[in-house]
Amino acid sequence: METNIKSKIKYSLVKATTDNIELLIKYKLLTILKYAKDLSKEELNKIKEYVNSSVAMEISNYQLVVVDEKIIGCILVSDYEDGKLLDEIYLEDRYRNKGIGSRLIKDVLRNNAIVYLWVYKDNKEAIDLYERLGFLFYEETETRYKMVYYRQ
Repeated sequence: METNIKSKIKYSLVKATTDNIELLIKYKLLTILKYAKDLSKEELNKIKEYVNSSVAMEISNYQLVVVDEKIIGCILVSDYEDGKLLDEIYLEDRYRNKGIGSRLIKDVLRNNAIVYLWVYKDNKEAIDLYERLGFLFYEETETRYKMVYYRQ
């Protein structure tokens, strides 16, 4: 009999500290550079500067995703306009598509009436997930959508 592995992986969330900044920078850069295409050296340097400063400034809002005492990703939720901004969710490759990301997002939605996020237009898998979870398209730029969730 097959079991549903998605519901079996247990994780915990641990508040990030300054000791985790380098790892969080790596995660954020991997996410951005996966979808930001055809960057000039100048644009790449600006992104790296932004990531370095933003991670340090937001460190108190980061939580690490831990499985079997190993950090496997992070989530960043911060105050934004009239709700919260799900600013970042990152899971290492081998932990993706196992239900962890969905459970993390559902917890954020359960605890907040209004949640915003930005997603790259090329990230079709994430867009599909966000729509299934009840997010609506709110704004768009050339490369990204801003989506919003309103608890009913």
